[in-house]
Amino acid sequence: MADQAFLLPTKAIICEVAPRDGFQAEPEWIPTDKKVEMIRSLAKTGITTMEVTSFVHPKAIPQLKDAEEVVSRVHDIENLHLRALVPNLTGAQRAVNAGVKKLKLMLSATDSHSLSNANATVIEAQNKLEPIIEYANQNDTKVGGSISVAFGCPYEGKVGVNQLIPILDRYQKMGIEEVSLADTTGMATPKQVYETLGVLKETYPTLTFSMHFHNTRGMALANTISALQQGVIRFDSSIAGLGGCPYAPGASGNVATEDLVHFLHENGVDTGINLSSVITTAKEVKNIIGHDGGSFILQAGPSADLHSKPKSQQKINN
Repeated sequence: MADQAFLLPTKAIICEVAPRDGFQAEPEWIPTDKKVEMIRSLAKTGITTMEVTSFVHPKAIPQLKDAEEVVSRVHDIENLHLRALVPNLTGAQRAVNAGVKKLKLMLSATDSHSLSNANATVIEAQNKLEPIIEYANQNDTKVGGSISVAFGCPYEGKVGVNQLIPILDRYQKMGIEEVSLADTTGMATPKQVYETLGVLKETYPTLTFSMHFHNTRGMALANTISALQQGVIRFDSSIAGLGGCPYAPGASGNVATEDLVHFLHENGVDTGINLSSVITTAKEVKNIIGHDGGSFILQAGPSADLHSKPKSQQKINN
């Protein structure tokens, strides 16, 4: 119907994940000073939640071996909630001792990806999460769950909602209240996202879902609309589109923060983030890193930027 309203939530919450997801994919060492500089610049854009690092073993991801120092040097930023990814109890202990108050767990939807990423099957990996949650509870630290390759696995193909339900059942029994669904290699489609969230929100009405879309096949923003239509308002993104899972073939960066902010604002969804500041920061980050991971806004600019009208058409004589 022509008069049917296009209804979306009026607000969305963006978590910036470049300092973890973006930086971990970089082969060349990023000096700690530069990491801190980029985090501080991001915090000035209006971003209030940030995944600043991962407390993973330095040999697994050397780029994040300075996790404690990074956290110690950005802990003073006002109105910024810090989050860190932890793969095991040792990582959780390091994060809590560093002062992190929100941990994000690491788990895959398929055994193939889990064995590649965590050297354990899904069930084995989930068993190892219980000590982390117990430790966090004892230390007044919040914990959020995650499911990587939640919509498609590069080794096993499409992931059905029935594969997610046993994982979410276990998460809920563990006391987890928030779960991030990650499209790690950009295999999700808008229809799949809409239908999957429809089932999950009905099955788990008390769980809060957040979305972690990678833009590998250009579907991230379309998938965002599907999630919004299901009432999901929490999204991860990475400045300048940086990122990629080192244990997933063909993985590319997360949806670019500047693209997501522009997209949401153009569709009437407020983020509390200043788009101009985000674009400026994205350019700074691109210069520091040496490249971007795929950003429409860095290439074309926001749609509100207009150009001078041509005075005439140049004629070409044959």
